Amino acid sequence: MRARFLNVFKASAASAAMLAVSTLTAGAADLGLMVSPGGSARGCSDIVLACENGREYPICPIAVSVAGELVTASVHTGPRRSIYVRLVPMGVGYRYAGKGFWIDGWRENASVNFGNNSSVACAVQRS
Repeated sequence: MRARFLNVFKASAASAAMLAVSTLTAGAADLGLMVSPGGSARGCSDIVLACENGREYPICPIAVSVAGELVTASVHTGPRRSIYVRLVPMGVGYRYAGKGFWIDGWRENASVNFGNNSSVACAVQRS
């Protein structure tokens, strides 16, 4: 009897958790970059920063929110060089900040800043 009660309790707790997750997913905010599930074969997502300087900077997600927004990631700036960035809450748009590097943007338009004196305009693209 007790085992049967615990199974019913577990089933109802699991369905309540699924309902809570589906409710959170439905109200996704437009605050950060959205990541598609799965990503590419390389282990990185399909998000790339295509910049005016002719370079492309792939973004590899580390943590993604329940709503599908990128929270932390590594941005590959060279052959064996990546910079860890984290989403910084802002009122409008998004900012991903790392050590001496940050990305400011609104939807598909972004500005990549390499320190205080160097920045380049970029477009967020799906590869």
